[in-house]
Amino acid sequence: MIKLKSSEYKNYSKFLSNLGNKLTKFYYSKLNRPFKVSNKLEGKGYDPVTDADKAFEKFISKEIKKRFPDHQIIGEEFGHKKTKSDFSWVIDPIDGTRSFVIGNPTWSNLISLNYKGNPVLGLANFPILKKFYFNTSFNKAYVSENGKKRVIKVNRKATFSNMKLSAAFHGSLSLNQQKKIPQILKRMQFPCSDALSYSHFAEGKLDIIIQCGNKIWDIHSLIPIIRAANGIVTTWKNEDPKKAGNIICSANRSLHNKILKILKPVSK
Repeated sequence: MIKLKSSEYKNYSKFLSNLGNKLTKFYYSKLNRPFKVSNKLEGKGYDPVTDADKAFEKFISKEIKKRFPDHQIIGEEFGHKKTKSDFSWVIDPIDGTRSFVIGNPTWSNLISLNYKGNPVLGLANFPILKKFYFNTSFNKAYVSENGKKRVIKVNRKATFSNMKLSAAFHGSLSLNQQKKIPQILKRMQFPCSDALSYSHFAEGKLDIIIQCGNKIWDIHSLIPIIRAANGIVTTWKNEDPKKAGNIICSANRSLHNKILKILKPVSK
């Protein structure tokens, strides 16, 4: 696992924490109003983007450039701004744009700091909920709510018999494929709410998260938060989650191995 110096963790995590507060203020001062929705997959499906997505990404990129002008920036809406730096910022300006469009408060701003391509610090900010999740090192994660922050940890005592499982396939698994994993289907008893589910997992409120089709900006910011909260996160093939795609998070190794085995028929 790639780690930063303690002084670097302190510097970058403070920046992200401040950015979480700035993003919520930016939303209520500039973006809490009617917006225009476009479909990025016109004629081929539905992938919405709004004026707010673009405004958030411009705001985040501007804040990063002011403090770290030599760093690379990879944004969902405006692409990759390359430099020679080993540091890169991966931005999902609004994770859960569908939720944003219909007024569901689970949407968030996701920002990851990567070092040599590896996520080391993350921010998951929920403006409507007025709280954000972040890590300050490789083994310390927090949620900040109502101006107060507290340490978060996964529920390491979870077992297969009492686990709280949240899953969403996002149209990636056919009905026939889903029939191959009945143990998952019958245990999907908790709603999957965009990045909030991953955040609730890191907080110990959920024990297993299973999702399909994550892009790097969907998951990179959450990887260091989950790991700092003692959670396990991989792909369904038990590979490095920085590859994105199909992701599983588990509260302990025993659960993780069990769920990986159950998912094997659909993880090829």
